[in-house]
Amino acid sequence: MSETLENVTDAAGAQAPPEPLSEPMTIGVEAYVSEEYARAEGDRLWSRVWQQVARVEELPEVGDWLTYDIVDDSIIVVRTAKDRFRAYHNVCSHRGRRLVDTPPGAHDARGNGRQFVCGFHGWRYGIDGACTHVPEREDWPCGLTDERIALKQVAVDTWGGWVWINMDPDCGPLRDYLEPAASLLDPFQLENMRYRWRRWQVFDCNWKVAFEAFMETYHVPYTHPEFMKFGGFLGWARSHGLHSNIGYDAPKNMDENQAKLRVGTGDDPRVSTAELQTFTWENANTNTTWTLVEVAQELVKDLPEGTSAPEVLGHWLSTARAKDAERGVVWPTVPPEITAKSGTAWQIFPNFQIGHAPNNMLCYRFRPYGHDPDKCIFEAAVYELFPPGEEPETEWIHTPQDDPGWRTVLPQDFSNMAAVQQGMKSRGFSGPKPNPYRERSVVNLHHNLAKYMGTGAPRDLA
Repeated sequence: MSETLENVTDAAGAQAPPEPLSEPMTIGVEAYVSEEYARAEGDRLWSRVWQQVARVEELPEVGDWLTYDIVDDSIIVVRTAKDRFRAYHNVCSHRGRRLVDTPPGAHDARGNGRQFVCGFHGWRYGIDGACTHVPEREDWPCGLTDERIALKQVAVDTWGGWVWINMDPDCGPLRDYLEPAASLLDPFQLENMRYRWRRWQVFDCNWKVAFEAFMETYHVPYTHPEFMKFGGFLGWARSHGLHSNIGYDAPKNMDENQAKLRVGTGDDPRVSTAELQTFTWENANTNTTWTLVEVAQELVKDLPEGTSAPEVLGHWLSTARAKDAERGVVWPTVPPEITAKSGTAWQIFPNFQIGHAPNNMLCYRFRPYGHDPDKCIFEAAVYELFPPGEEPETEWIHTPQDDPGWRTVLPQDFSNMAAVQQGMKSRGFSGPKPNPYRERSVVNLHHNLAKYMGTGAPRDLA
């Protein structure tokens, strides 16, 4: 088990300064249960932050568009050129009708075209945002200027293969907002990955309760006890300004085992790695690929008994890399120190998690469900590298909590969420008390929320 960051000493033997937010803290429950707080999030939070809305490849052709909804706002994102996207508020400038309606029960609205037509009075807009037709425009003797009736633009940019938007006209650059996560994740070339599957549903909990269920490893031995026979799954959490990341504790000669592609431990890491990979594939269908599973199943045959865990890890990953290369899947080369430092997942403020590896990733997005503090929209997507032209066709599938499509592992996480939301309202609960080492990401989320919301900052527990 690695040392906690608070006890690290420098080369001269001096005690290093404590990590930010490393003291025991507690958080009020207002952010989770207050309708007033939920309503204020629209103005104070969601209108001012960069948000991931889609993958670039979901809009491959000029004129392709989709919608993204957050609280009261709906945004249309459209590809206007081979290398350009634009985003607009999804509202007609005439009487305020939404230009595009999301079909009942659908994840979003999508289409292709060179104009948007309001279904109320027929006003038309080009994909450049200009209003191209106003029926009986001559009836307005003045005031109906082109600027006044154009669609209101929203900032849009791309990184990591995703399209991002920001409704704040004075927002800073996306790249600056994402640092240091962007620089540590760039070597993984996330833009080359494609969906393997994607599912969504509405949960009976606040979006922050759902997010916090996945931003730490402290829960693994207790929520997912079946994993413990494959090794230790406790880990660290670190704050990085707006964002945070998590990773697994590992011996100093196993720094790479802080990452998502981990070797199993125990008496025979060859056996435990194979069992872990098979179990993950069958019961979660996340955090691995079939190539990794196949190669892991051959470890006992390929390596002699007594092979050390670092050697098993090296052989497993190098063999899987070579096997993938034979079918046209090229993994990026990520320096070991970046693999260790980047950990297993990044929590991108305020509502997106990237669980990265060289050849696959698991990502979650969490959104409020209108102004209801007791509900949220939960989205999970698994990506991997595919041979060119062999990417599967996928779509967002609405998958209720009890649907077998979730397999068995994720429903264990789901079982905690509504129960936590209920418990937050108990007169006997004084507020969350996150582990200062393993759950620092939770404290960091609320530390940054308070900067936007003006309330709810974590307090010293002492």
